[in-house]
Amino acid sequence: MEISIIGAGSWASAIANVLSEKYDVLMYARDINQVYSINNENINKKYFPDKKLRKNVMATSSLESVLSNKYIINAIPTQNIRQVYSGLDKNILHKKVLINLSKGIELESNYRISEIFESIFGEISYVVLSGPSHAEEVINEMPTTIVCASNNLSLSKDVQKIFNRDYFRVYTSTDVVGVEIGGSIKNILALGIGMADGLGYGDNSKAAMITRGIHEMERLARSFDADPKTINGLAGIGDLIVTATSNHSRNNRAGKLIGKGMSVKEASKEIKMVVEGIPTTKAVYDLAEKNNIDLPITTELYKVLFMGKSPHQSVSDLMNRDLKNEY
Repeated sequence: MEISIIGAGSWASAIANVLSEKYDVLMYARDINQVYSINNENINKKYFPDKKLRKNVMATSSLESVLSNKYIINAIPTQNIRQVYSGLDKNILHKKVLINLSKGIELESNYRISEIFESIFGEISYVVLSGPSHAEEVINEMPTTIVCASNNLSLSKDVQKIFNRDYFRVYTSTDVVGVEIGGSIKNILALGIGMADGLGYGDNSKAAMITRGIHEMERLARSFDADPKTINGLAGIGDLIVTATSNHSRNNRAGKLIGKGMSVKEASKEIKMVVEGIPTTKAVYDLAEKNNIDLPITTELYKVLFMGKSPHQSVSDLMNRDLKNEY
């Protein structure tokens, strides 16, 4: 069986490596140089120049070619999904399974990724994979656990079997909303925790932001009838821990640079990859405003990123909010 991956970034490459133990993998990349290096040298030079991929990982710049397989994995960043897929035949995913690797909330629509695909293609067989999983560790086969969620438990179990390996353990869930919200808001919090590092604050500050950030994740999830247990699992707290505390995290690194005085544009340019937490902060802020959901950390980060507020002032304002009971 051949499995398609639309996208050829670091996470797409790591997943290709996982799948290629048992299946042929066809990756879609717009960059002809990437396609050449994967097909002729078995290397994705842009992201993992020192890591050989298996010979059954191939690449193409033809979107139509990758869409011919039954299992199609989306690894396109959230804000580019609509642009890539909107021009396709509305029935092209009929009898296929779309497995999403991306995280975030779309600007303008404030849609979760499953909602973006539904708005383009209508009802499809959809699964989301999420959890604490740095591509740099997965591609080197370090022990990792994730969750795959689908409204159809049988489909979730099918995908679990496809992905599960000795070093890559997959749990199932039927809470698509909770998994997508957890995977989105953790990037926002990772930015904030990175900023705290950049400002020179200590472990107490990070612990406070992680803990109160989990509270915001739960509040947002409850507002959309997601299961609060999901936030306490791999897609919530698990993903938050790894994204908020590791130098592998783009969001954490970008936050540090902003905390040290860089502009948002300068920090994004320095990271050289998509910092999903930046647009997601705006999207979640808009979503919270529209639905009257109190997300104080997200609100302050929005003001820093999009209104030019000083990070120091934002911390001060968070610390001086009205006193209240913890819960």
